[in-house]
Formats: sequence, structure tokens, C-alpha cells
Amino acid sequence: MTATQPFIAADVGGTHVRIGLVRASGNPAHPVDVVRYRKYVCAEYPGLVEILEDFIASLEGCTVREGAIACAGYALEDGSIITVNLPWQVSLKEIRQRLGLADFRLVNDFEAVAHAAAYVDASEVLRLTGPATVAPGPMLVVGPGTGLGAAVWIPTAARPVVLATEAGQAALTVGNDLEIALLREMLKQRTHVSVEFALSGPGLMNVHAALSALHGTTSDYRAPDEITAAALAGTDAQARESLDVFCGLLGSTVGNMALLYGVHGGIYLAGGILPQIREFLLQSSFVERFLDKGPMRAALERIPVKLVEHGQLGVIGAASWYLDQRKA
Repeated sequence: MTATQPFIAADVGGTHVRIGLVRASGNPAHPVDVVRYRKYVCAEYPGLVEILEDFIASLEGCTVREGAIACAGYALEDGSIITVNLPWQVSLKEIRQRLGLADFRLVNDFEAVAHAAAYVDASEVLRLTGPATVAPGPMLVVGPGTGLGAAVWIPTAARPVVLATEAGQAALTVGNDLEIALLREMLKQRTHVSVEFALSGPGLMNVHAALSALHGTTSDYRAPDEITAAALAGTDAQARESLDVFCGLLGSTVGNMALLYGVHGGIYLAGGILPQIREFLLQSSFVERFLDKGPMRAALERIPVKLVEHGQLGVIGAASWYLDQRKA
């Protein structure tokens, strides 16, 4: 692949697929130029290959031979991907064959976002806590969307290393009487309550359902957006309580991750749900719960925690990762 030859990069989520026609920029500060960009709704297509076909067909004669997708899941030897939150199966082998691609690769979705985090401008973030600047070190990228993803960006003398994780599947931990009661309620129907069972879009629905059970009420909400809208509008106290619990649990969980992964270079919150509740998040218990780690509070106070618009980060990250792979 030449330095200027375009290729496709896609961020494949449970709700949306974001695709870009990209090329190497030659600028170390911003290594990827996004030439074309489009967002698709997963539910409107029978599979990922049909979405990619539609995007490539819209490029008006531009020949695409290579690319990468960022997706939550594991690639098996036969080229298929095991994933929890997608509405259809994904096969890299099928994509290569149907689209006539010479090279098409998979990277973990939040590993891709971590590759892009180093290039986020200050204007694209909202700092929730911590200093404005910090010494270089491992950075954490974490975010609730259809699921919960997390990855750690680790600087080295040669090139950065990104540790992809399955932190969303770890067991949820709680920190007060209400959360203990909610966890007990959730455990009535399962033996394992994962982090993303509470901290994701569907997770907010699960939190609200558990609260409703505790209060002896029922819920008519059909989507997490409806709960956040009611909470932000102040029209439903139980919806607001659900969002309060969500933000508190998120703060505590992110603090745990910072300690577990040895993060001190900064934390980026990049999930799809968070930009919708940014003002609520600022006023919530998120920061206090993030810092509430006993004697490690002083260490966590030195870590900047920033909210970033997810937007094209997954696409840029997948493209950056792919370019690094080609150099290796």
C-alpha cells in the first residue's frame, strides 16, 4: 500500500457502524485523514458485509483493496468473530471474498479508540477532574455504549502498546446500601452480574428495572434514551435516581480500573451514552466515587479524567492501528 492510497476503516458497534474512507496523512500529530465518513444503523441491514458494500458503492469509482474494522469480539481461526452485542454474525473471510479485498483485519473496538486517544485535541474534551496536564504514562479509554469497552494505551521507547480488555465482562462491584440492594435484585435472575449489565445503554434499563422492583413499581420505558430524557427533564424521580446510580457506579468502576491497570497518564470516557448526559455527569457523584479509594485518593486526584465525543475516534483508531500493523 502506498502512503496515499485510501483504504476503509470501520467502527462496528451494536447499534451503529461508522465507516470512513481514510488515508495516511504523513503528519505524526494527526496520522489519519478521513476522506469520506458515514454512520449506519445496524438494524437496517442484514449484515456487516451489506453495509460495507453500500459504503464502497457510494465512493464513485474509488478502488478499495484494504481495510480494517474495530469491533468488540474475538476472531477465530476460520475468520468468524465471537461477539456479544452485534445483531448479526461477522466473518472476515466472507467480507474479503464478497468485497474482493486483498487485506482486511480486525482490531478490538476500544483498542482502536485507545490508538486514537493520543491524537484528541483539547477542544474535543471536557475535563471532569484532575490536572490540565500530566506526565506521560499509561492511559485508559473506557466507555458505556451498547456494551462497555475498555483499553489501556501504554507508551514504550519504540511504539505505544495497547492492551485490549474485557473489563465489561468483569463482575460489578457496589459501594453503598442502595447498590447492594440493586445487586441482590439483579442476582435473582443470574449468577454473574457483569459491569456492562449495569454500565451500558441496556445496563441503564437494567438499573431502572431493578429500582422499580425495589420500589414496587413498574417501568414503561422501552429504551435508555427515554430514561435519560425523563431524568434530564425532571419529569420522573425514579428515572433521575436510575441515572444517579448509573453515574455513581461508573465513577467507582473507572476508579477501580485506574488502580488495576496502573493508569496515571489520563482517562478518556468515550462511550456513546455519556455526551448525552454530560451536564448531569458533571453534577453527579461520578467524581467523588472515582476518588473514593481510601489511601489511593491522592494518587487518583493526579489523573485527568476527560469526556470525549466518540464520533470518528473508532474509525481513526482502526485506521491508525492498521497503518501500524502495515509498518510492523
